[in-house]
Amino acid sequence: MTTAEQDMATTASLYPQHEAALKSLFRARHRWARTSVEERLAILQQIKDALLEVAEGWVLAAARAKGLSPDSPLVGEEWLAGPGAMMAGCNGLMDTFEQWERKAFLMRLPRRTMPGGRLSLRVTPANIWDRLLLSGVSADVWMQPEVTEANLAEHAALAYDVSMEQREGKVALILGAGNVASIAPLDVFHKLFVENQVCLLKLNPVNDYLLPFLEKALAALIDRNALHIVKGDGAVGAWLTDHPYVEEMHITGSQATHDAIVWGTGEEARRNRKAGTPRNRKRFTSELGAVCPTIVVPGPWSKADIAFQAEQLATQKLQNSGFNCVACQVLVMPRGWEHGAELLEQLKAVMASSTRPAYYPGAEDRLAAFRATAIDPVEVARGEAPPLIMANTSDCDDFRQNEVFGPAMSVTELYASDAESYLRSAIDYANQQLHGTLGANIVIHPNTMEAIGRDRFNELICELHYGTIAINTWSGIGFLLPTCPWGAFPGHTLEDVQSGIGVVHNSLMLEKTERTIVEAPFRPFPRTLLSGRPTLLPRPPWFITNQRQDRVAKLLVDFYHAPGWWKLPRLFFHSLLG
Repeated sequence: MTTAEQDMATTASLYPQHEAALKSLFRARHRWARTSVEERLAILQQIKDALLEVAEGWVLAAARAKGLSPDSPLVGEEWLAGPGAMMAGCNGLMDTFEQWERKAFLMRLPRRTMPGGRLSLRVTPANIWDRLLLSGVSADVWMQPEVTEANLAEHAALAYDVSMEQREGKVALILGAGNVASIAPLDVFHKLFVENQVCLLKLNPVNDYLLPFLEKALAALIDRNALHIVKGDGAVGAWLTDHPYVEEMHITGSQATHDAIVWGTGEEARRNRKAGTPRNRKRFTSELGAVCPTIVVPGPWSKADIAFQAEQLATQKLQNSGFNCVACQVLVMPRGWEHGAELLEQLKAVMASSTRPAYYPGAEDRLAAFRATAIDPVEVARGEAPPLIMANTSDCDDFRQNEVFGPAMSVTELYASDAESYLRSAIDYANQQLHGTLGANIVIHPNTMEAIGRDRFNELICELHYGTIAINTWSGIGFLLPTCPWGAFPGHTLEDVQSGIGVVHNSLMLEKTERTIVEAPFRPFPRTLLSGRPTLLPRPPWFITNQRQDRVAKLLVDFYHAPGWWKLPRLFFHSLLG
């Protein structure tokens, strides 16, 4: 027995539950890979039924852990980003499996050719329910240049192209995130259903209170030894990454954790990087956050536009109290724009009304460091909650290179003679100055878009190298839409991983995706009726200012479980009052 094998045998006695789980998964890995589409459909329905039963307990536990009153409208965030996202994920996969023969699920997707000859697939709205509940919201997946209409089927559901009897599974380790409840189970779904890999999910200690809810919701997978869920600290995670049964890994978390697994730490990491020899050579996919920008494009905004977009910007920063990998980190503003000062003042007022606790560990230290680094920070008082800190991005390189995981943001002002020149400068700034490529947002008035021209606008955003780009909405909505691949812009490496490698979610099982473009109306209903793009979307339920988001989100979970026309009136009623 080698020294490494002796060490593994010794530590296995420290983690017998984890060792037993890995053995069970290893033995079942090929059996899972060979389960039929019909059985997978049945499993997903079982998950939906079990999830509905535990949803309310799950949400209340999450609210309690995050310091939210159970009757706060903000509990809606836990409904949407917990059971809601997971229920939608089941539906997305089921839609694909129900149109499986000859990959018919690809045939219904509207297609366009985008700049550089890229194939664009309209993945949302996917059905009549999307058109009603997400009125005016669209999502398009741009494929990498080598993917064409003629070869699209060769770049989807590749794990299933192998005949069933010859499929071989693998054991994947999922290192779960601690901030958003659905991240870990949705990562599991991707490995299980898109890549045919059984999973050991290690929950993050921050939200491992989810264990009993996830065990019940995912019992159909656990009973088949396709999934096991464990708790553990960093030492447990390090042991698991080196375990011989673990063949692949996925993490949603920090670049520091990712790099420690791949390269080691301290002197070992320096030696390994210099030699180009990772200490861990297993395939490793990841989503690692970014310094995400929101680009505000100048235009003829009305006072109502300013008020609504202030709510939008505040949501991009403070949804989940700011603890999102895709939260707005840098607000890019046009210098000298006549509405700029008023928008910033309105934004501060909305953020001041968000008084929820900063629950995530380490937030106080991170905010103190941000404050100390800023030359002239502005603090927005928020009652008993920590003040939101705003600074100038030019104060320090750290503001452009390091994500602030919490209620802080920096502001950059750029000058240009017209909207198109400004947008081009802002895109260059984001690409060249800001760390990471996970998500970016553009807020632009319809008249400004028309003046630039839609084709020219598409050419400009083609140059914006982010995995999800949101136009007049938040890129975090791409996380909630199961048809959207979620991850960094392709091209990162282990040596320079930035926002990560690979994608998850992706219920259409697309390969070689480049980016997702999510777009929503610039104005809410009923003001959209006076615009050239009438929609029925009122103040969205994900806005932190929506006073009925808890009711809307709970109704949405029930609707996603079993859609029906009779359920729409209550949904529309509470949505309009939000």
